[in-house]
Amino acid sequence: MTTTAPDTTTTTAPVAPASITDDKAFSIASLVLGIGSIVMGFQPIVAAAGLVLGIMALRRESTGRAMAIAGIITSSVSLAGIVIGAAAFAAFLPFLAVAGFWGFGW
Repeated sequence: MTTTAPDTTTTTAPVAPASITDDKAFSIASLVLGIGSIVMGFQPIVAAAGLVLGIMALRRESTGRAMAIAGIITSSVSLAGIVIGAAAFAAFLPFLAVAGFWGFGW
């Protein structure tokens, strides 16, 4: 019975762990907040945060420009929807007051 010694001629260098930092963090956060603001019913604070993060991502990050632009667009659409909705409500408010004054059952 013969035994063979393990082969020690080939050695591998230790592998460094992957970097935890992500270069697209602001872009991803902007896109998530922009979509989230529309899904959650046009939340102004969430949309404003998504817009700010998208602009910061365009200035700071070299990668993820498409996600940053998409985040800016979705946040801007949400903020525009909020402004249009507020303007429509303000335009309709006098009619509600008149209907309440004349007793139309509202």
